[in-house]
Amino acid sequence: MKRQKTAPVPAPSKKTKQPKECFLTQPKETKEESTKTRKWRKKKITDILAKSEPKPGTPEDLQKLIKDYYSSNRSVIELEELNLPDSCFLKANDLTHSLSSYLKEMCPKWVKLRKNHTEKKSVLMLILCSSAVRALELIRSMTAFKGDSKVMKLFAKHIKVQEQIKLLEKRAVHLGVGTPGRIKELVKQGGLNLNPLKFLVFDWNWRDQKLKRMMDIPEIRKEVFELLEMGVLSLCKSESLKLGLF
Repeated sequence: MKRQKTAPVPAPSKKTKQPKECFLTQPKETKEESTKTRKWRKKKITDILAKSEPKPGTPEDLQKLIKDYYSSNRSVIELEELNLPDSCFLKANDLTHSLSSYLKEMCPKWVKLRKNHTEKKSVLMLILCSSAVRALELIRSMTAFKGDSKVMKLFAKHIKVQEQIKLLEKRAVHLGVGTPGRIKELVKQGGLNLNPLKFLVFDWNWRDQKLKRMMDIPEIRKEVFELLEMGVLSLCKSESLKLGLF
């Protein structure tokens, strides 16, 4: 008998593998890496100042600001001419004084000066600050010093320049407290003569809500230097005017 050929049995087909989904996982940030990224973040001036101890202003600070401000458009010789003599500076506030106690110590002959001052459209002392609100605070805080002195608010808020000029023409004023912008405008319009001025005090160390001092604000700083060039620097060099940093 012939052997029948059997058909070959097909090999069992292998099951095709289904593709699996692939997820990329990011490695966890280590503590060292996180601290590195924090270090590179730009720090704000308020963050730095909030952690640092306040330092009182010094005459050198003002001298440096003057040089930095004029360095781009003045020659080396002109910059040297802007240097103020040490003798024109009063002792700076060491942050232990109130305004009244500071002025009493720096101006022991104030009562005599005040009695002899009769010239209108002028003041014996100017106190420069950053805002109208701050000017009012300073006026309130100097009650013990000013006594019978005639004090005038020299800022722009709610008061027109012409009104202030009329008030300065009416009577002799001993103390002026205000912003450099308005004081500069009064000088420019001939309403305030700086020649009889004996003391110019900067509200140097006080900081606003953003922890900025008056000289940290670009607009105020610009107005201060423009005012200094309107006769203040020459008065300092002739030693008839003293500068104070409160």
